[in-house]
Amino acid sequence: MNGNIKILDCTLRDGGYYTDWDFSKNIVNNYIQATNSLPIDYLELGYRNKPSKNYLGMYGYCPVFELEDIRCKSTKKLAVMLNEKSTTLDDLDDLLDPVKGLVDMIRMAVDPKEFDRALVLAEEIKKRGFEVGFNTMYMSKWSEYNGFLPKLGNINGIVDVFNMVDSYGGVTPEDVKEITTIVKSNTTVPIGFHGHNNLQLALINALIAIESGADYIDATILGMGRGAGNLQMELLLTYINRHCNVEVDFNVLGNVISAFTPLMEKYQWGTNLPYMLSGANSLPQQDVMDWVSNRVYSFNSIVRALDNRKEKIEDNAKYPIFNSPTFKKVLIIGGGDNAVNHIDGIKAYIGQQDSIALVHATARNAFYYKDLNVPQFFCLVGSEGKRLVTNWGEDEFSATCILPPYPRTMGTEVPDFVQKEVYELSEITFTQSYKDSCTTIALQTALMLSEDAVMIVGYDGYPGNVLSEKEMALTNENRALFEDYKKKVGHRLLSLTPSLYKELEIKSIYQYI
Repeated sequence: MNGNIKILDCTLRDGGYYTDWDFSKNIVNNYIQATNSLPIDYLELGYRNKPSKNYLGMYGYCPVFELEDIRCKSTKKLAVMLNEKSTTLDDLDDLLDPVKGLVDMIRMAVDPKEFDRALVLAEEIKKRGFEVGFNTMYMSKWSEYNGFLPKLGNINGIVDVFNMVDSYGGVTPEDVKEITTIVKSNTTVPIGFHGHNNLQLALINALIAIESGADYIDATILGMGRGAGNLQMELLLTYINRHCNVEVDFNVLGNVISAFTPLMEKYQWGTNLPYMLSGANSLPQQDVMDWVSNRVYSFNSIVRALDNRKEKIEDNAKYPIFNSPTFKKVLIIGGGDNAVNHIDGIKAYIGQQDSIALVHATARNAFYYKDLNVPQFFCLVGSEGKRLVTNWGEDEFSATCILPPYPRTMGTEVPDFVQKEVYELSEITFTQSYKDSCTTIALQTALMLSEDAVMIVGYDGYPGNVLSEKEMALTNENRALFEDYKKKVGHRLLSLTPSLYKELEIKSIYQYI
């Protein structure tokens, strides 16, 4: 193996997809100090972006004051990245002139379809005195871009490193060897490799790239990076220490790993089954990243959504439209403990009604309502089908299952034993938000069953001043939906069990029995 390989660490830039490019100053200072003592040649600190409608932290913009501070502290070459698709020649004055003398290399994320446009940008960046790197995406699909690879001769003398990016984490060692050979035959520019770790091949792919003539390798601390993450810097350095006699201070390496470990524990990047499948089938990682972090999506539903995309179909199943009967009252059953803590009162109330239906937003508490002889409806969103099997069982199922409108983002998963009792909503009418939420489907179903008398139990809310991210997200979601419901019907939704949601009107179920 070539011991002169150049190593670029892009932890802050690629890891920012998990933190919105916010990193504490303490972590960054630890990172800079550690990398000064490690055999790393470049640090890619983040992006230089135009103002965005979405929140981006400090390293999404790399302001001059921060680059000045890092420039004083770091002994390495520094890089920042531009998004080619959102950068024009007119933007370069604002984005690049302020960072002259602070940054050595400007890398661009390049779509092969926009190669010619990126080359125009590269020429102008080169004139301004920067090294230029092309991070050319979608490596596993380059064969589908007719005429792209022969154009690589045009980057000679302009681009300083042509980085092959395995965007989907799906290339194999054989692919890397073949593609690297083709790239080298078309350009004299040094070649780099940026591997994602969906299939746990980032290290072997990097080593094959080096054996095939690559000059640069990207890696990140603990593999921190978009989706399944990248080649782990500590793994690469351990390998080159053993096989290339490159000196590595493992105490320093251990310290920087310790600094980033809390972030790994919080965001839990790394590969899993959905990332493996997205990599194997060259499917985008951003959606998978969102789905994996969502509390309601099971692995089965994520895999199904990926399979639908692979097959280029909207959804894998379609069911009859729900034509609702009507009832005098509808009671929505949530997943909170109060739907069980007050079960005797709830059952007494239900028993007094001559026309009532139950809508289960979640099947979490289904078991406790199984013995009731009233119409029951279950909302099948995300992993609720699996939960229904667990908490109700397959015997004597006489309820009705309701699906979101077609097509469903995650595809359709319905247990076999309920297939004959499944319907889908035609549309969501009371809100434009969270259309695949369990609460959304429950409220829409309830409105169809009874416009005037909808009540809920088991929406307890979360106690305490400090909520987890998932608890906060669910709280904000429910609050928004309760407000939209109020706008639709003209009054607050009535909760018959205790709740912390101030958007609800709260009364005791015991006053009605």
